[in-house]
Amino acid sequence: MDAVPGPDVLAALLEVSADGLGVVDAAGRLVHVNAAGAGVLGHPPADLMRRPVPFPADGADPALPSGLARAGWTGADGRRRPLEYRRTELPDGGAVVWFSDVTDSSRQQERLTAIARAASSVADERSLRATLDAVAREVAMTANIAAVQILALDDPHEEVRLLGMAGFGDAADFTERLSACRRLGAHVRFMDAFQTGEPVVDVHRRAAILADPSWAPLHEVMGRPDWDSFVAMPLVVRGHPVGVINAYYLPGEDPGPSSLEFLEAMADHAAVAIDTAALLAQTRSQAETDERRRLARDLHDSVVQQLFSMRLQAAALSAQLDGGDADPARLRAAASELAELSQSALADLRGLVFELRPLELAERGLVEAVRAHAASLEVRSGLDIDVVAPADLADPGDLDVQEDLYRIVQEALHNVVKHARATAAGVRFARLGDGGLLVEVSDDGPGPSAPPVSGARPTLGLVSMRERAERWGGRLTAGPRPGGGWAVRLELPLPRTGGGA
Repeated sequence: MDAVPGPDVLAALLEVSADGLGVVDAAGRLVHVNAAGAGVLGHPPADLMRRPVPFPADGADPALPSGLARAGWTGADGRRRPLEYRRTELPDGGAVVWFSDVTDSSRQQERLTAIARAASSVADERSLRATLDAVAREVAMTANIAAVQILALDDPHEEVRLLGMAGFGDAADFTERLSACRRLGAHVRFMDAFQTGEPVVDVHRRAAILADPSWAPLHEVMGRPDWDSFVAMPLVVRGHPVGVINAYYLPGEDPGPSSLEFLEAMADHAAVAIDTAALLAQTRSQAETDERRRLARDLHDSVVQQLFSMRLQAAALSAQLDGGDADPARLRAAASELAELSQSALADLRGLVFELRPLELAERGLVEAVRAHAASLEVRSGLDIDVVAPADLADPGDLDVQEDLYRIVQEALHNVVKHARATAAGVRFARLGDGGLLVEVSDDGPGPSAPPVSGARPTLGLVSMRERAERWGGRLTAGPRPGGGWAVRLELPLPRTGGGA
């Protein structure tokens, strides 16, 4: 067995280490600690001697690399800090312990987790930009990176889209300047990363760009941060690149393996955000297409048919008048029927126009817009619809929120008319105990015990309704009511400062 260094040698080794190093006895008490270790533990070395420290031999964490363990420690300032440590056992039952404060890395991991959570809950282009700006800022906060860009593109020959940036100051016209550089023949290295799906590392890139006339449109922007080397990390979704993260490293900092691993992790988060936004846009586009088709069918089934009947009725009136022996009573009856058809067609047309663009949302608010739609639907369908809301219920959020709520109610009532075989329906607005808003559409149809009509009723329109609800953090459920019939229920959280609080 190799000889164990004596106490003096161990003490000398401890002092030259930049990490926390100490020696504990068989009882787990410190008998030696270096200056760096005393700094990590937040106490003077003399106060730590013979003091128990939380570095047990059986504390290895399976979630960490082999041999590493994690412990908590409270310094003299009362601040609790997480420590990682590794033990090497000594023959006398004691151990040499290496340890470090991992507060910063733990906080960084928490930020990465929050960014990943945000990336998976992107709702639209606005929240995508906010999420990727946060990713760019997080990357730029690392010690060796001066500036960051996150770019999306579908084809290397098309324009890029700037979705996140940090470290460049005001560079809103970056994409326009980049297009000018490409027209001048500039070699855009991040295009290589996009096309190959592999990271591109280019040391001393800044000097090459600032000396190249083809990059002149971007010299001002690229010259602002103090950087030298460059990395382009591709954003890959299901095997296909969708963009890149460009990282600009401080002078003297090389993009080593650990830094590339960090960029790759951040690229994964950014790719998730871009993919989520694209899928939501596709879903929303399909919902809009389905809505246009439904309106076209309704237009054909109501207004077009009524106009056709009006044309036939007018032709019959003209024929009676041309005959010379027209019966006044019959003419009056035909004219009365023509007037009723025109009134019905006008009501249906107004209802369809309102569905296309609910102007009353801005003029009268959500509840009154729903009342107007319910009144129009009653005339067309014969369904009795009751709309109930507290007198002092204020409109929730901005017009975008209100329009999605209106569309949910509209779709739910449409399903009642088409599929529920109901005679009455109700729309109820109420406050939730936490200050949120409840919207419920119910009917007195036969419910799930009756034979299904036009397919499985619970799935009708629920995809688009749930998507609209989740866009604002809401929760939508649908199902049979205990007393019979069916109900669609939306619970929407609202700020406590909102009108519904």
